[in-house]
Amino acid sequence: MKKAEIEFTVNGKKRTLFVKTNELLINVLRNDLNLTGTKYACGIGECGACTVLLEGRPVLSCLTLAVDVNGKNITTIEGISKDGFDPVQKSFLKNAAVQCGFCTPGMILMAKSLLKENPNPTEDEIRDYLRGNICRCTGYTQIIKAVKECANNHNQDK
Repeated sequence: MKKAEIEFTVNGKKRTLFVKTNELLINVLRNDLNLTGTKYACGIGECGACTVLLEGRPVLSCLTLAVDVNGKNITTIEGISKDGFDPVQKSFLKNAAVQCGFCTPGMILMAKSLLKENPNPTEDEIRDYLRGNICRCTGYTQIIKAVKECANNHNQDK
């Protein structure tokens, strides 16, 4: 299999790797860079557990070729806060928006993306934005509450 050199930034750190041209981003993150917060679940882009931010936008790393991130910036769950917990993570913890935790990294990255686009989403907007992230444990009530509370706290800080 042919390999290609890729240079990209992950969580603020520049990386250079040689990858197979058909290698998926999730495998590079988990196996080559040991960033195991990005979860491998369905492998067909239906659950959202593998969500990462590519140039600030959510993508499914199980459907993204590693060669396609050449020259780009990626943020994984490990990189959303440099010191402690990110406000979205704090809100998820405070509101018991985690059960088993498997979907949580992807859910948090989606929530961060939503709040960047729409700092004051309605409950329906939150539900719509998170619709591609499957959670089998929480029933979404606590997740929606956490996102809404985080938005409210952010808006009060302004």
